[in-house]
Amino acid sequence: MPHAYHNPVSIHCGRGSLERLPTILAGRRVVVVTFPEARELGLVSRLRELLKDSLLGVIDDVRPNPDVAHLSALYNRFWQSPEACDAIVAVGGGSAIDTAKALMVGTASGQFDELVGLLATGKPFAPTSVKPLIAVPTTAGTGSEVTPWATIWDAARQKKYSLHLDATWPEAAIVDPELMLSVPAGTTVSTGLDALSHALESVWNVNANPISDTFAISAVQDIFECLPALRADLGNIELRERMALAALKAGLAFSNTKTALAHSISYEMTLRYGLAHGIACSFTLPIVLEKAWARSPDRDRTLQRLFGPDLTIGAQRLRDFLQGLGVKTEFADYGVADSEAAAMIARAMDGARGKNFIGAVSAQ
Repeated sequence: MPHAYHNPVSIHCGRGSLERLPTILAGRRVVVVTFPEARELGLVSRLRELLKDSLLGVIDDVRPNPDVAHLSALYNRFWQSPEACDAIVAVGGGSAIDTAKALMVGTASGQFDELVGLLATGKPFAPTSVKPLIAVPTTAGTGSEVTPWATIWDAARQKKYSLHLDATWPEAAIVDPELMLSVPAGTTVSTGLDALSHALESVWNVNANPISDTFAISAVQDIFECLPALRADLGNIELRERMALAALKAGLAFSNTKTALAHSISYEMTLRYGLAHGIACSFTLPIVLEKAWARSPDRDRTLQRLFGPDLTIGAQRLRDFLQGLGVKTEFADYGVADSEAAAMIARAMDGARGKNFIGAVSAQ
């Protein structure tokens, strides 16, 4: 069976790779999008030293789970003068990169309401203008630096929009583990489990291919071995580098497959129960593994490379891994009754990401 793999992002990784940013930009004028603590951590001053006159401004009020209520004014101000900058540099976790991806897409009116209207249709569209994006993750988890997707939330209306265009691939990614040394334990675990979910979701996926499997298997193996050790030794640069590369590989895997059932469930858990994304998309992994097993001989072979031939032992290993990191693995642990959990899984299975799950196909 023929397969295709495509990823257009130029990747620069390793300790000290942030120093390549001026070369990558080649004199273009940029706006930096980052998180509020970046100034206190000295990251903004470092970027100013690197970029000098090329740095036109810093947007540093990025919030977790970017919401339309906050993005609207930010977007409208950014596009008041479309010629004001040549590119965007996103420095931060998934929320910073998602915010930058929302900003990079210009509408005819330059108004955010028009962008939301286009996203609400769920159909691809051609943006009026696009700002190139350089993505610099400061956490090891999101993989957004090598994917075209961004999630935009509307908590007031209990909705989630997915931004995904050919134009929203970053031009380049800079993965420098030195930028991740200050990440606290809770965020290190949550983002690391987001990466684990990306990798596994790309395996039990109708869009899986041999290349995505190669990235996914390596990422899962590294995360199993590395994340507990890193949690106990947060200042270890070797472990930070391994996790950064594992998250990058997971991103490269799901950049071609998209995510599947665990992520589909996670959106409702975040909207309704306020669960952080990394936990929301990972606590169901053992449940989804059980649903994925024996659905496809090809997928079973890949899963067995990771978990061995016995489903019961494999699922328990995954539960033990999560629980060892302090993550509870049952819906009831988060206040969700069994009947509601079953209904939530059914709704998720019917969602856009849920339909990527091999079990959803087999159930039809």
